[in-house]
Amino acid sequence: MATVEEPLLDEIQWRSPPIAQGMGGIHTNTVLPYFYESPYFDRTSNNAILSSQALYNPSMFHIIATREAFEGRLRTMAGLEFMVTHDPSDGGQIVSNSGVWVIRKQNRRKRPGEEDEVAPLSSYFVVGESVYMAPSVGNILGGRLLSTVTSLTKFLATASSLPIFTPSLGYTYLPFVAKPVSAPGSLQATQTSKESTPLPDTQVSVKSNKTSHLSEKSSIPDLRGTSLLADSFRLANIYGAEYMDENPLVGEPGSFILQKSRDAAAQAQSQSQSQVSSQSQSQSTIKSSVVVKASAPPTPAPIKTEGLPPEVRKGVKAGEKTPVTPGTGGKKRKKSRVAPGTPK
Repeated sequence: MATVEEPLLDEIQWRSPPIAQGMGGIHTNTVLPYFYESPYFDRTSNNAILSSQALYNPSMFHIIATREAFEGRLRTMAGLEFMVTHDPSDGGQIVSNSGVWVIRKQNRRKRPGEEDEVAPLSSYFVVGESVYMAPSVGNILGGRLLSTVTSLTKFLATASSLPIFTPSLGYTYLPFVAKPVSAPGSLQATQTSKESTPLPDTQVSVKSNKTSHLSEKSSIPDLRGTSLLADSFRLANIYGAEYMDENPLVGEPGSFILQKSRDAAAQAQSQSQSQVSSQSQSQSTIKSSVVVKASAPPTPAPIKTEGLPPEVRKGVKAGEKTPVTPGTGGKKRKKSRVAPGTPK
C-alpha cells in the first residue's frame, strides 16, 4: 500500500472545541495544557516530564496549578521546553485585544555562574481555539520568491503575444488603424461649432475598438506581405548595381577567378577609349601638316649670273623670265627677218 505523506506542521491548523470546553475555555492557566494536545507538542520535553510527575505526586500538584509556578520550575531545568512568551491577559487583566498567545519552543542550557543560554527553535500562535505554527524566515522568503516568479512567468507569457512587427512600423503593441477618408459633407460637419457636441459614449467606443482590433488582426498578414514586397523592390532599385566584394568571384567551384568589379572595368574602358582618341587626334594632325607642306610650291634657289654672257645676264636682270641653269649655257633666239614692204 502507498504510504500517505503527512502534511508539514507549518501548513496545517489544529483546533479541538471539546477539549477547550472541558478545560473551561482558553485562558492563561489552560493555554499550555490545551497546546499539549496538539501535534506540535513534543512528548520528550521538560513540560511533559514535569506534568506527568505532578499528576502522580500530590506534593507537586501546586506546580501545575498556575502557569507562573509551572514556568518557574521549568527555568530550573535544562533541556527542551515550551514557554508562553506573550499573554494578552497578563494575569487576568486584559492588556491586548488581539487574543493571541505566543508559545515558543526553545532549548535551555545551564551555565554555572552565568545566565542560562536559551536557543529559540520555533514559535506557535494560539488564536481562540486554533493553533498555528509560525513559518520560518526561509519558508517566507521562498514562498514570496515563488509567487513572484510565477507572476512574472504569467506576465511574460501574456506579453509575448502582444508585440506586432512590420517592416514599415517596426515593433508595435497595438495594430495600425488607417484613418478613414471623410466625405465633403462630413468635413463640413466637423467644421461646425463644438459647443453643442455631446460627449462620446464610452461603451460604444470600447466595442468599436474591440471590433476594429479583431478586423485589423485578421488583415495584418496581407499588409505585412505588401510592405515587404515594396521594401524589397526599393532596395533592389537603390543597391542593384553594387557588389558586396570589390573583386567578385567568377567561375565554378574548384576554378574560381577574381573578376574586376563593374566600376573598375568601366573606368579602365574609359581610359583606353581616351587614349585611342588622343592617338587618333595626334595622327590626324601629323597627316594634315604633311599634306599642307606637299601642296605648297618650293621656293627656287637664287640664280647665279656670274660667268654668263651679257645677253643672258641682261635678260635675267630684265625679267628673269627664263632662268638658265648654271653650266648649261643659254641658247640664242634667232630673230625673224621682216620682208620689205610688210608693215610692222
